[in-house]
Amino acid sequence: MDHSFNALVVNKTDADFSLQIEKFRKNNLPDGEVFIKVAYSGVNYKDGLASIPDGKIVRSYPFVPGIDLAGVVVDSTDSRFKEGDEVIATSYEIGVSHYGGYSEYTRIPADWIVPLPDGLTLKEAMIYGTAGFTAALSVHRLEENGLTPAKGKVLVSGATGGVGSIAVAILAKRGYHVVASTGKQSEHEYLKQIGAKEVLSREDVTGEKIRSLDKQLWAGAVDPVGGKTLAAILSKIQYGGSVAVSGLTGGGDVPTTVFPFILRGVNLLGIDSVYCPMETRLEIWNKMSNVYKPDNMTANVRNEVTLEELPNALASILKGEARGRTIVKF
Repeated sequence: MDHSFNALVVNKTDADFSLQIEKFRKNNLPDGEVFIKVAYSGVNYKDGLASIPDGKIVRSYPFVPGIDLAGVVVDSTDSRFKEGDEVIATSYEIGVSHYGGYSEYTRIPADWIVPLPDGLTLKEAMIYGTAGFTAALSVHRLEENGLTPAKGKVLVSGATGGVGSIAVAILAKRGYHVVASTGKQSEHEYLKQIGAKEVLSREDVTGEKIRSLDKQLWAGAVDPVGGKTLAAILSKIQYGGSVAVSGLTGGGDVPTTVFPFILRGVNLLGIDSVYCPMETRLEIWNKMSNVYKPDNMTANVRNEVTLEELPNALASILKGEARGRTIVKF
């Protein structure tokens, strides 16, 4: 293939910053054994940060953002993949130091690629995307640590975001009583639509004062927020329960004590979807194609945008306007 194609490019110099669609050719792409025609990508908070001059995500310029993608193999020098294979690529260095998914074609190292599992379409794979994978990995780790529906209610904070909304849907599919927390009063019905049994405000979770130990309310929690929210959640987890934390939109400092851990045996589970081992990654994606798959995947899609509409979608996620997932169709 030697014809040109479109890619969204960020560029930064001492004097200027730009975000615009540019024409690329295959030889403009970085090294990688697998050349892919991109069908869908996703819009993640990390992508939003990559689209602004002080986002501290992109390591060198010019650059093509987009930390996840799903598409069809055009050609491959690695025997694990062949022309026509449908594949998923998320995490590792994609969209950070290796050109990402905001391009009609891309080239990705074979070791970073997951074959599309049976039971998922390319579109569904990006309705999940990095956010969905993070949510699924969170549920997987909670269940590894003993969480079952019989243990009690499960909280999901930041529930209208990408990770939170898919965590709500997966937990509901698994039979849990899901308590969703959000700062957006207007989204309560949406959260109930995707599986929440109860919806709390952000203030209901944090309270006026964060105590070292509070009333035991939840058997477990998925927290993509961090900060004071995580501290409040830890104080309200039942004895032996777990919290899976994957984000820091609420800040990196957690004002807690050791008491939830040493007096109630609470487990704090760190969720890293970026360098998650491939063996685990394949296991989680296979679960996402069947036992974790919500009955109505499209309920988690806020909108579907083109490459031309993408800059506005990136600005929107940085403003905290996200509801579910925004996907990019090529």
